[in-house]
Amino acid sequence: MTGEVVTKTSETKRSSPSEDSPCEVQLSRRAFVQVVGAGLLITVTEGISFGQRRGSRGVRNVAARLHVNQDGTITVMTGKVEEGQGSRAQLTQAAAEELRVGVAKINLVMADTALVPDDGMTAGSRTTPSTVPAVRQGAAAARELLTRLAAQQWSVDPGALEVRDGTITHKASGKIVRYAQLVQSPEIVEAFQRSSPAEIPLTPASEWGVMGTSVPRPNLRDLVTGAHRYPSDIARPGMLYGKVLRPPAYGARLESIDLSPAEAMEDVVVVREGEFVGFAAPTTFRADEALRAVSETATWSTVSQPSSDELFSHLKQHARSGRPSTRGSLERALADADKVLGATYEVAYVQHAPMEPRAATAEWKDGRLTVWAGIDYPQRIQGDLARALGVPAEQVRVIVPDMGGGFGGKHTGEAAEEAARLAKAAGRPVAVHWTRAEEFTWAYFRPAALIECRGALDREGSLVAWDFTNINAGGAAIDTPYNTANTRILSAGSDSPLRQGAYRCLAATANNFARESFMDELAAAAQSDPLAFRLAHLENPRIRTVLEVAARHFDWPARQKKVTPELGVGLACGTEKNSVVAACVEVGIDRARGEIRVCEVCEAFECGPIQNPANLVSQVQGCIIMGMGPALREAMQFRDGRIRNASFATYRVPRFEDVPKIDVHLVDNPDIPSAGAGETPIIAIAPAIANAVFAATGLRIRSMPIRLPGTNPA
Repeated sequence: MTGEVVTKTSETKRSSPSEDSPCEVQLSRRAFVQVVGAGLLITVTEGISFGQRRGSRGVRNVAARLHVNQDGTITVMTGKVEEGQGSRAQLTQAAAEELRVGVAKINLVMADTALVPDDGMTAGSRTTPSTVPAVRQGAAAARELLTRLAAQQWSVDPGALEVRDGTITHKASGKIVRYAQLVQSPEIVEAFQRSSPAEIPLTPASEWGVMGTSVPRPNLRDLVTGAHRYPSDIARPGMLYGKVLRPPAYGARLESIDLSPAEAMEDVVVVREGEFVGFAAPTTFRADEALRAVSETATWSTVSQPSSDELFSHLKQHARSGRPSTRGSLERALADADKVLGATYEVAYVQHAPMEPRAATAEWKDGRLTVWAGIDYPQRIQGDLARALGVPAEQVRVIVPDMGGGFGGKHTGEAAEEAARLAKAAGRPVAVHWTRAEEFTWAYFRPAALIECRGALDREGSLVAWDFTNINAGGAAIDTPYNTANTRILSAGSDSPLRQGAYRCLAATANNFARESFMDELAAAAQSDPLAFRLAHLENPRIRTVLEVAARHFDWPARQKKVTPELGVGLACGTEKNSVVAACVEVGIDRARGEIRVCEVCEAFECGPIQNPANLVSQVQGCIIMGMGPALREAMQFRDGRIRNASFATYRVPRFEDVPKIDVHLVDNPDIPSAGAGETPIIAIAPAIANAVFAATGLRIRSMPIRLPGTNPA
């Protein structure tokens, strides 16, 4: 795998970050108080929020965001969750940049409702555009207050002071003072607790010293040595392990059950609250024994459910009407056009398939509940638990250790509630770890989609009409970026047979697949090169740039000439969440085996100023590999409300052997604010593969996963 940064403007000077090794301090509440108590101990109080416009919901003053300690370190708080996307390093950099210290001086406390502000859900690529500016604003405000105090004490103008590595210097007099000395001042204690000063100008990208560099993850050593404890690793004294009775099928309702076989088992706690039936025991094996002992006694009422074979006709039949977005006169343009094309695309349900399934440990003490869980919005789960268990929210604490990836699939706290119910009944901590089969069956899915497209060309081969309807998946990235005078675009809901929810880049994976595949069909009808056809209809300079960068590095004109029935090339581009992406791919076709193999991917990506190049390359690579799964193989199979492929053996995500040559090119654009990068790079890979398959085979495969005719879907 390779990666490079393509700079759009002249190169800017960046000073090197601190050479000190980054470190992380995992703090319990007690340890937190001790650390902060050695310097500046401040509680979160009400006031006017700095950065409120940037989406930071729980920050009321500087004290809510950070504490300066007497040892020179700075504790920074955020409600965001680290789930593999690199936010721990990124937010550490953000604070260090504005505080003018090395990253080793920053101790980042994340995702603990007892300690941190509510920064919103870790989703939607919002950490970069929302939380990074909020952390920077808090750090800049702290630096400004400390600098003002030093200037006041020395009776000098604040502009005459220099701040570096946590030290404020007045060069004219030679006076110096460290942050750690100033925080002992009553004036600073009061200032940090008051409303923050007006928004402080943030360091421009051209002057970044810490941001813009490849700072490694602060807890990298613990991650690679196994010392880090993920949510599924949390253990508490006297802890039991829980299992929960699941329905046999979607829509099934529990009518009766005999709990006596489990109740007769030694060391087993049995809980029934309505349709919730759970068991807690000293070992997972014992809890599972109790579950199996009563499962056979349960009777269920079931309802008829469509199967995966009937999915798309079901979605079409149950599509709801909606109000389309229109421009121009679509019907007139279609009537006057030289050529009119239509196509329907199908996108299957897929699972997020995280390596760490849902996991939670719950502990009650003195009427207060603490839960360690793998979820991506601790404040929301705190409220959900409070409502479900009938306790005030302030008596519920949710802690999220850096967790395994969620990819949009861990917005809900089922395991947390199950563990809390069992722990309350048992009077002891209880851990609930979902199995792989439970995760594949009962976690929500990326929505399936039926997408209907129509497009029209005039005699010059220009696109004059665009009609696009997505049934069921949603409206993310549904608007076309291509110039078309007459459009009709609709996102219509439907009756979803499976539980569905957020997924990496939401419906953009489906919408971009259909749009970019159909654009290739229109290019072929216009007898135009797919690249030239797109560029002819693109005014968006950012999309044009990444498309041209990807095509240039892939050597698109030369590669097209090498297409054979066994080897094809294709491209696609798109935009979502204020970032842009383009991908060129080469695929190999094994007709005898009916296999499609991705041989090479060249992807260009731009999301504004690059905050951490190495991490950004990693995010793009991860999106490409993850996107290959639904593009080629991943699809949920179900019948009678039962999932039929709830394992990695039957639901095949990409393996190491599937990884192609990956060439990533980052386009640095310092002229706009930074956007998130954890999602958008995924949307170009599937349509680029589909277009490459067409180039080699002449077959338009309008379904995702993309399979050659006659291929077994299992």
